[in-house]
Amino acid sequence: MASPEIAPPSAPTRTSNPWWIPPFLGRMPELASEHVTLLGFVSLALLFENYDFSLLTAALPYISRSLGLEEASLGEFTGLIRLGALPAFFVVPLADRLGRRRVFLLAVIGLSIGTCLTGFSRTPAEFALIQIFTRTSMLPAATLAFVIVAEELPAAHRGWGIGILGALGSLGHGISAILFAAIEVLPFGWRALYLFGLVPVLFIGRFRRGVRETERFRSLDVSAVASGWLGPLRELATRFPARAAGVALLAVAGAAAQGSVYQFTAQFLLVHRGWQPGQYSLLVLTAGILGVFGNVIAGRLGDRFGRRLVGCGFLSVFPILAWAFVTVPGAWITLAWGWLVFSLTASTVIMRAFATELFPTSYRGTATGWTTVMETIGSASGLLLVSATMRAGFALGPTLGLVSLLSLIGAAVILTFPETGSRELESISQ
Repeated sequence: MASPEIAPPSAPTRTSNPWWIPPFLGRMPELASEHVTLLGFVSLALLFENYDFSLLTAALPYISRSLGLEEASLGEFTGLIRLGALPAFFVVPLADRLGRRRVFLLAVIGLSIGTCLTGFSRTPAEFALIQIFTRTSMLPAATLAFVIVAEELPAAHRGWGIGILGALGSLGHGISAILFAAIEVLPFGWRALYLFGLVPVLFIGRFRRGVRETERFRSLDVSAVASGWLGPLRELATRFPARAAGVALLAVAGAAAQGSVYQFTAQFLLVHRGWQPGQYSLLVLTAGILGVFGNVIAGRLGDRFGRRLVGCGFLSVFPILAWAFVTVPGAWITLAWGWLVFSLTASTVIMRAFATELFPTSYRGTATGWTTVMETIGSASGLLLVSATMRAGFALGPTLGLVSLLSLIGAAVILTFPETGSRELESISQ
């Protein structure tokens, strides 16, 4: 039986942007004040998830040099770290039994501690093991942030909320870029950058007060949720086999293409184009602003024109921009990288929206856990493919261009989904 529709809170409301939503991201629609507060706290958690993710991209040349890793093995090394997030699948479905809030807060604590501990790694094995633990917490925090926003915001503005969540979270890349510019003068180099990740656990009390349980989960009959680790997944596959398979294929193809290309952007620029850390940081802070806009624009376009059309378009253009990034000369690479990140963030917003909107409340945590597993497998597979292709004699640039073509599979899959834009979640899952 479908869950009853959840009426939005009646008061108070606000239409002016809070201080943490920059004016350049556009004016906020009319929302309940409690929704605005909730959005702020889950966005902060996503910011630190992106900060850790961005560090492995930006500092990879320094990390590999410090730990004695060769370039041809970096795809395998980073792929192993991505695969290490598989245990997150056993964490996210707990949100369907214990609640979104409880699991989300525990995940925030884990990602904060894990990011800090990464800076103390002495060997590749230690680095990988600590990052595996960190990503087991990072992915539940990130996926549940989108679940919380999708369940709480009104249908007409759900796309905007998911987009602004992605935009604010992507500021973690900017913070990482600012600190990365000083990597050669900071004491302990790249290790010092990971210590910043301890900030969320220092303010966990504020998170507890600011993040409340969603109304949809509170109205859920938890006793009706399938028991056991595999019970909810089995029910999901039985009730929604086509959607579960489609989301899986979309996640694998999208993560393999986009995750692999983005992971090696700093490696390509610093090692193959001779850039300096300050140049890369300036690139992220200037051209990277397009990525922030990509989240918001995709969310608004998805609300207005539908998720299917918008998602297919951005996934289709991604390979073109990836090839441009690895081939264009001189200053043109800045423009190519900016639009590449724009396409990546825009399509990610749509993919995250589908993963949370296509399934009912009783299975939404399980569905996001399933999506997380598939994204993890896709990212690791793409990175392993990068290493295999380079060992076969291809240079890094052409290798990234070839892997980016996998994005076209995701573009085709999105067209098979029902439209979810501006519809109540209960009507979508029926």
